Amino acid sequence: MAVTESVAEDACGEARAVHEGILRRQSARESAARTYARALPIVPVRARGLTIEGADGRRYLDCLSGAGTLALGHNHPVVLEAIRRVLDSGAPLSVLDLATPVKDAFITELFQTLPPGLAGRARVQFCGPAGTDAVEAAFKLVRAATGRAGMLAFTGAYHGMTAAALAASGGAGEVRVARLPYPQDYRCPFGVGGPRGAELSARYTESLLDDPKSGVPLPAGMIVEPVQGEGGVIPAPDDWLRRMRRITADRSVPLIADEVQTGVGRTGAFWGVDHSGVTPDVMVLSKAIGGSLPLAVVVYRDDLDVWRPGAHAGTFRGNQLAMAAGTATLAHVRENGLAERAAALGSRMLSQLCALRDEFPCVGDVRGRGLMIGLELVDPEGESTGFGGGPVPGEPGEPGALVNGAEPVRTPRPADPELAAAVQRECLHRGLIVELGGRHAGVVRLLPPLTISDEQAAAVLDRLSDAIAAAARHRRSPGGPPPRTG
Repeated sequence: MAVTESVAEDACGEARAVHEGILRRQSARESAARTYARALPIVPVRARGLTIEGADGRRYLDCLSGAGTLALGHNHPVVLEAIRRVLDSGAPLSVLDLATPVKDAFITELFQTLPPGLAGRARVQFCGPAGTDAVEAAFKLVRAATGRAGMLAFTGAYHGMTAAALAASGGAGEVRVARLPYPQDYRCPFGVGGPRGAELSARYTESLLDDPKSGVPLPAGMIVEPVQGEGGVIPAPDDWLRRMRRITADRSVPLIADEVQTGVGRTGAFWGVDHSGVTPDVMVLSKAIGGSLPLAVVVYRDDLDVWRPGAHAGTFRGNQLAMAAGTATLAHVRENGLAERAAALGSRMLSQLCALRDEFPCVGDVRGRGLMIGLELVDPEGESTGFGGGPVPGEPGEPGALVNGAEPVRTPRPADPELAAAVQRECLHRGLIVELGGRHAGVVRLLPPLTISDEQAAAVLDRLSDAIAAAARHRRSPGGPPPRTG
């Protein structure tokens, strides 16, 4: 027995040394721009479904899922089989924009899933491998089609890290795109929340476009996320999104739906716009459509197809492995009702997470759609930052009032990014990987694969609850031990 224990200890020691050595070399050799690696000091070596195993032998439940890329989780059998078939066939792996059976199958499957109003008259442009490349292409497309230059985007948006995409995102350093207020309840920009806040957002948009002295000429397009992800998991109200569709259509402004993270069942419908029944003029797609491999496309109405040959290109737009993996993923999600499964499971998870909001004052808000879930962590002792619906009914227009009969939310308190980071560390210590987002990185985000089981979902919520309790306890006890780093 002693020999067996000694061998096990030696193996664990070697695993830890490998783990620490790789992290040390990463820190010494990789760019200071790295992000996830800073908060998640793990070295994945094996993965399956929801589970990742690190080089140190530890196992984790992965609710980051490649920032939403892994709709079916890690190494799903249908994805691996699709990749193997291409590899074993001897087919070329990269073909620029040449036609291939693999590409034809991907486009056919993709078009089966599109909103009905778009599927019958769609065109597709394969772009560079990232979602931000597709956003750039979409902007070029609508500018070419309309002859106009400006773009409309929303506060809190995230569309990528290349120049035009970043300029349309909430963190832009220079204003090159006109910003519109994105409706939300907890931190309503108009201080009212609910349907009234969404109505004011729509009125502001109409005024901006119709006022000849607004300083905003008629734009080439409007880009919107059906659920803001990096902005803090904020779903667009369905009525408001339908209003945006009417506003843009009436003024011949193409509507671009950024479905990079919301697509392929993530929100409980195949595409985020399906909840509202909106048919956009352009859809920007990436992440899950490649079945875990790099792939990005723009799908758009045929009358916008005014590009000349070569107007947009990309060396790696012919990634055959990604197309094969994407076809398998799209088909599996569609044929197995995984979007509907995400809607049902996500609703149950949100209901259970609302209990955390009631239990912990530091949980300011719980929101999301499908398996795109966020918890905003706040300083409960901080001064109120404005009206957000309130936990106690009051007179209309007063803090705490019910908004249009909707379920109230708490009066917003200051975001607490330090607490959110502590919760993320405590989650990692418990074998749970989560992402942070939101305006001040104060939102804990869950993006589990659509294949997560009920038992795994319960484990995720248990670990998250324990992590919040531990981080809140340490926060209340300044002299106590700091949150663990894993």
